[in-house]
Amino acid sequence: MASMISTKTNLFRYASRSLFSHLLRNPTPTSSLLSPSLSRHLSHQPRQVEKQVYGNGSLMLHQRFLSSTDNHDKSPPPPNKPPSDSNSSNSDSDSGQGKESGGEQKQNSDYQKSLRGSPVAWLSFVFLILTGGGLVYYYDKEKKRHIEDIQNVSEAVKQGPSAGKAAIGGPFELTNHHGKRVTDKDFMGKWTLMYFGFTHCPDICPEELQKLVAAVDKIKEKSGIETVPVFISVDPERDTVEQVAEYVKEFHPKLIGLTGSPDEIKSVARAYRVYYMKTAEEDSDYLVDHSIVIYLMAPDMGFVKFFGKNNDVDSLADGVIKEIKPYIK
Repeated sequence: MASMISTKTNLFRYASRSLFSHLLRNPTPTSSLLSPSLSRHLSHQPRQVEKQVYGNGSLMLHQRFLSSTDNHDKSPPPPNKPPSDSNSSNSDSDSGQGKESGGEQKQNSDYQKSLRGSPVAWLSFVFLILTGGGLVYYYDKEKKRHIEDIQNVSEAVKQGPSAGKAAIGGPFELTNHHGKRVTDKDFMGKWTLMYFGFTHCPDICPEELQKLVAAVDKIKEKSGIETVPVFISVDPERDTVEQVAEYVKEFHPKLIGLTGSPDEIKSVARAYRVYYMKTAEEDSDYLVDHSIVIYLMAPDMGFVKFFGKNNDVDSLADGVIKEIKPYIK
């Protein structure tokens, strides 16, 4: 391209010189093409005698240059080359790449917008909401069901069996805290509240016995019904008659303490479905794991109902009164 421009420039210079030389030699034919002042100025210049062929050849060369220049300007650019120079081609290329990248970004943006607004996206959102709502509903339902089960079990423990008669109770022979041998027949004709424990119990047994004797007084106060509180040891090795006597007098004067040999304690515990077991020993000091239940026995020493640890003094007293009143009527 640069060589072409240089060639055209040289041809233009040569043609210009030839044109001015021709005008100087022949001012008349070309004076109409010039301004009057320039035409007068050129007419006073001395003419140089040259061959007419040179002037005609210069004019023809000038015409050829002008014609080739016009044709070149009007001719279309080559199919494989852009019509501009290298800088313009680079800029066009960069602008083309920019337009292409811009087009891709616009296409991606349009695609994302179409996805956000498409039915598939809305269906996914709705499905997510329904799934989350279903999980929350299922969790709440299971939680309520679990709470109801716990409440039902607690109510069953609190109220005891509502129908039929459990095979709890039976004959026994033990020693009371006064050292006297007694049997189940000695408690007939009275409403009896029985609790199984041991004197070395650190906290549970004292709490349950305090609740038991307080309920006995409240039952007497509310209904006038006499009940007998009874404590039976499940630790025959340490709970001697003397030990039981010292223990029961700390709670209530009506509380009766019973103990016996290991076989006798095992027999009465089996009859009343009481669980007990010694725990790990350390220097002859041990604890006894056992059932925490208060049994209500009728005047014929038949089982009526049991009350669990979750009952307080008032609920225990009211429960006992509720069970006894039908028998009195």
